[in-house]
Amino acid sequence: MENLKINILSKEEIEEIHKATMKVLADPGILVDSQEARDLFKKNGCEVDDETKMVKIPESVVKKALSTVPKEFVLYSRDGKHNVQFKSDGSVVNNNTFGIGTKIIEYAGNGQYIDRESTLKDLGDIAKVADYCDNIDFFCSPVSAMDLADDPVRTLKEMKALLVNSVKPIDLDSDSEFFEEYFEMVAACYGGDKERAKREPINTVGCCPASPLQLDAELCATALTGPKYGFPVNILSMAMAAASSPIYLAGTLVTHNAEVLSGIILVQLAFPGHPVIYGSSTTCFDFYSESAPVGSPEIAMIGAGVATLAQYYGIPSIVAGS
Repeated sequence: MENLKINILSKEEIEEIHKATMKVLADPGILVDSQEARDLFKKNGCEVDDETKMVKIPESVVKKALSTVPKEFVLYSRDGKHNVQFKSDGSVVNNNTFGIGTKIIEYAGNGQYIDRESTLKDLGDIAKVADYCDNIDFFCSPVSAMDLADDPVRTLKEMKALLVNSVKPIDLDSDSEFFEEYFEMVAACYGGDKERAKREPINTVGCCPASPLQLDAELCATALTGPKYGFPVNILSMAMAAASSPIYLAGTLVTHNAEVLSGIILVQLAFPGHPVIYGSSTTCFDFYSESAPVGSPEIAMIGAGVATLAQYYGIPSIVAGS
């Protein structure tokens, strides 16, 4: 099962999705809810309408930006023994946890279970478990500290809980408002060495486009601020086939591709050569349960397609498993 590969797209189909994506990026384009980001796109040859916030990205801009994306990078660990290699060719496969949830299920005995809101202690306990599991290479915040839902610095306390309970790298559920504080925490792990903290990042930062085809203000802030602290940036789409993207999976892959590439392009225009991740938690929409089932066969198919697209562009990826 090591390095299991599922190929669902032929070379011709990959090219078709790529060409369709280029058409979407060029017209109608992407809604970009940040003046700073729109100005950067305009400076680099994109057609920008500040009234509608639409940005049309020509294929020449796409190619130039993607040419600067690193094909591999390292996400570091606190102890130096659990560093994670990200490679775009599929030669290295790392296992991550899945998040972000707001509930914990406890076994009450006799086949009975209790579900409750997750807490900061739960987050720390899960980090300890992930630290001991050899099959988990790095991890995200699997739950949120709902007991601190009204705490303005909740995300900082969550970051601390992850750092002090595991030495492994973190795929962080980040908030751009606190990037400087995250960086100070990483530097503290290195004895206050800020140069090393920037050179050897322990965590990623990331954000999701707002499907369909929108880069919201938080994503733009993440793309334009995270690299200043050395954080690799994870642009992760969570499109839902038949809801926020086309019902056909090929069409959803086009929507997904346009969203993620536009975010990655924004990072590269601002910081050429900065490490980025082509991310996916894209799935289908279940009209019966009115939810996005992340255990469905469709998410496995989409994940396989996304991984293939990421390899086509030479970008390290994170995709949701089946």
